[in-house]
Amino acid sequence: MAATIFDTPVVTPIFRAISHVLLKLVGWRAEGGLPNVRKWVLIAAPHTSNWDAPLMLALALHYRIRLRWFVKDRFFRPPWGPLCRWLGAIAVDRSKTTNLVAQAIERLRAHDDYVIAVPPEGTRSSAKYWKSGFYHIAHGAGVPISLGYLDYRNRVGSIGPLFYPTGDIHADISKIREHYAPIQPRFPEKKGPIELKEE
Repeated sequence: MAATIFDTPVVTPIFRAISHVLLKLVGWRAEGGLPNVRKWVLIAAPHTSNWDAPLMLALALHYRIRLRWFVKDRFFRPPWGPLCRWLGAIAVDRSKTTNLVAQAIERLRAHDDYVIAVPPEGTRSSAKYWKSGFYHIAHGAGVPISLGYLDYRNRVGSIGPLFYPTGDIHADISKIREHYAPIQPRFPEKKGPIELKEE
């Protein structure tokens, strides 16, 4: 795989140090440790602000994770394509019926060390329900789900505990809902219900 911000010689340690300083300057802290597995699906929630992405990247640098995340393909147009790829982004063409779940499962199976961040709301605006792609990716690839979060009330970011999907999506989402209930996003009024469309 091509080098990213998370594994570029010389450059990565510099950006890691910068991320530590910036997190302290804005009053944020990382909570919890690195999971003892090499690949998983990271829930990036709640997602209501453009600030979520840089905070997520800073936390990934802190935890020394080589993070991958899906981005609309319009952000890959010149001259931003190389930068997006270097930041770990994967282009998504929403105009096509591309099976992102199958693609993500294939990527996870093909690599020994791989983490994909998925914002289940799918948008910064208020969502009526969570998209279940994160769940199907993890279950299909046989990897755990990391219940990551950005809590703006306490200015705490975490990869969160690992959750192993059982295949009973309704029972599992109920447990995941309990975990995220107290977490406050940057814009609480945009936080939608933690429910799947299938429910």
